[in-house]
Amino acid sequence: MKIISLKSVLWITALVVGAQAQAQSVADELAKYRAMLADGNPAELVEAQGEALWKTLRGPKNSSLEQCDLGKGAGVVKGAYAELPRYFKDANAVQDFESRLLYCMVNLQGLSRDELVAKPFSAQGERATDLEALTAYVVGESRGSQIKISQKHALEKAAFARGQQTFYYRGGPYDFSCASCHSTTGKRIRLQDLPNLTDPVASQKAFATWPAYRVSQGAVRTMQWRINDCFRQQRFPELKYASQTSVDLITYLAVMAQGGVMDAPAIKR
Repeated sequence: MKIISLKSVLWITALVVGAQAQAQSVADELAKYRAMLADGNPAELVEAQGEALWKTLRGPKNSSLEQCDLGKGAGVVKGAYAELPRYFKDANAVQDFESRLLYCMVNLQGLSRDELVAKPFSAQGERATDLEALTAYVVGESRGSQIKISQKHALEKAAFARGQQTFYYRGGPYDFSCASCHSTTGKRIRLQDLPNLTDPVASQKAFATWPAYRVSQGAVRTMQWRINDCFRQQRFPELKYASQTSVDLITYLAVMAQGGVMDAPAIKR
């Protein structure tokens, strides 16, 4: 048996401590950077764009979205995002905000679902899509609202169960799952901390700060985008916008974040 000398042990310990100190320093500086940016969050401009769209008469039915029921009554947006996903009787389905938004745009305004989902996300440097802008506006109206996700209806419970199964499902060329990155505290990829989404406190903070303005992309990114991008990084098949699987996974994440306080659109790296 090879015995490690005390000198080697001290050297290795010094390296570990130094790496930890450096990592903490980087995390502290990133936190300061985000705090400075938060004083003038560019997402506010996208929120204003979304508010105008929400109130504008559009589509073949020449209607605004002011009669869209997000679960708190027709036209009520204050606090609505914090209670989604949920079951909607008119659609007979559990819907997150973005799938509900599509439902309203198609049924109230007569817009084409196929055209809306053909390009739901803007490219870097482009003006926000209508879906992104409307999402930014409505989520902004839930700042300070407590996350309260219903699990009373059978379909709500089923969506949570499928979402949980999706979270832990391993697959793809790397045999990854969502849990591979997000079920352990202290993980990081490059400079990005990976929240432990099985921990209530970490889950609340993560969910409550999406959608978010991504500084690196110069764009507001929605929760559907976040889930889609995670699937891309796992090398899974592309996730369809507002698909059942996406809604199920968002339902699971939202329930895990139960009791948190919305603070979105936030700022991410």
